[in-house]
Amino acid sequence: MELAIFGNTMKDIPIARLPSQKEPSLLGSFTIRDIEKLLAKTDMVQELHRHDFYFLLVLQKGIGEHIIDFKPYEVSDGSIFFMRPGQVHQLTLKTGSSGFVVQFTPDFYLPKDQKSLMLLNRASSKNHCHINPLDFEPMNKVLSQIFQEYTGKKEGYEKVIMAYMDIFFVNLLRHQKSASLIPNRHEQEGLESFLHLLETHYSTHKRVSDYANMLHLSLYQLNAITKSALGKTCSEIIVDRIVLEAKRYLLATSNQIKEIAFQLGYEDVSYFVRFFKRQTGHSPESFRQLFT
Repeated sequence: MELAIFGNTMKDIPIARLPSQKEPSLLGSFTIRDIEKLLAKTDMVQELHRHDFYFLLVLQKGIGEHIIDFKPYEVSDGSIFFMRPGQVHQLTLKTGSSGFVVQFTPDFYLPKDQKSLMLLNRASSKNHCHINPLDFEPMNKVLSQIFQEYTGKKEGYEKVIMAYMDIFFVNLLRHQKSASLIPNRHEQEGLESFLHLLETHYSTHKRVSDYANMLHLSLYQLNAITKSALGKTCSEIIVDRIVLEAKRYLLATSNQIKEIAFQLGYEDVSYFVRFFKRQTGHSPESFRQLFT
């Protein structure tokens, strides 16, 4: 698979990036690859790394294991994996697997229609989905059409790819049993704004009131949005994000506990240790020993 992996020290989680300007006529960067051809001679074994692009793995036949943010998934027939930029994963795919891998940077998928962007956000909110063979075939045909457009590069192929991507996301949402394909626009925009701010500020802003103020919302309004969309309070989402990043540092780097605490915005190491143990049932050190 054509990726560039960057990482200078043991303290880095390597970042995979798409080759720059691989397709200058496309908006941003986009690739689609035939899995069967990629694995024609050897298994795919990717060590732990994170992406700065969206990663969509759609397997008609699949054998292997996929670990996303330290949660293991068995790779099987009809598996669909969708990852957002920034997520950490480790992938093993055995020869004999078939399907497609689609990779695209955030600046590729910039539809003028806000509803299409909502589809992307909601479709990528779940990392794993299993589709039965009868329902999988129409989705595989959509990707086959995208692959043909990508390799054929006929006039207007970029627009055709974008249209097929929308169709794929709608079908994926249906199989994820989403309550609504297009949620309340105000709530969705509020949720996306909150999640974007959280990604930027989780190490420095840990109170719900901080985000409510930045979004010009009341605490009640912000909690209502997250509760409705994700079934969690804003505070729970903040805590989940901090704990996830702590796990990434603990399992993917050799950083000392005090370094990790500082990187996550905790000057009091003992407080960070108590916080982590309260959320996971393990101290940071025992968590690292248990899972490495």
